[in-house]
Amino acid sequence: MHPFNNLLMEKERINHIALILDGNGRWAKEKGKSRTYGHKVGFDNIKKIALHASTLNLKALSLYCFSTENWLRPKEEVDFLMNIPISFEKDIEYYKSNNIKVIVSGRKDRIPINTLNALNHLINETKDSTGLILNICFDYGALDDIKNAINEIIKAGIKEVDENTIYSYLSSKDLPKVDILIRTGKEKRLSNYLLLESSYAELFFIDTYWPDFTEKDLDNIIEEYYTRERRYGGIK
Repeated sequence: MHPFNNLLMEKERINHIALILDGNGRWAKEKGKSRTYGHKVGFDNIKKIALHASTLNLKALSLYCFSTENWLRPKEEVDFLMNIPISFEKDIEYYKSNNIKVIVSGRKDRIPINTLNALNHLINETKDSTGLILNICFDYGALDDIKNAINEIIKAGIKEVDENTIYSYLSSKDLPKVDILIRTGKEKRLSNYLLLESSYAELFFIDTYWPDFTEKDLDNIIEEYYTRERRYGGIK
């Protein structure tokens, strides 16, 4: 049992942590390596952090791996990033053995067929896992997701829309709202990531580049989270 589990039982449970995996290219550049090398090392870090998160009694961990705006990057880099999900297939047994269920949020119409097949295979092979839900946000943008939700609501002929209606049509509809949102890599912006889901999340912007982000970094953020008071717009 992770030592935080006792604390999690005493405090309000953390259900959902979202991460913006930033800084791969800058990390590599500082080491005299290519940006694609940074993305490779960053990808390798996902498995380690996901396993650690699965020991924390979380319901979900969302990872921002490729945004709807990342298509604007150089073709070589985009091509490399598009192939990263294929590498997930070699880790299927790892996720299954650790009871981690993988889902994917984002568009599916622009992803190369081999990449899409790899993602669907990972989803299908882990669908019966009952532990941590690992949400891979790939070709994902919050505004695009909200737009699609609104269009689906219109198609359904729904006349009166409330907050729950909107949430029920988002790609993250089966996940709890975000409690903690972390961005690595020194930048301090949300970059069109889980905007509605993170409306009352506690935000953490850290200087550490994603390839250097460790289990201890996650633990430190959780410790700080429990020193904050979440008021959801009210007064306590």
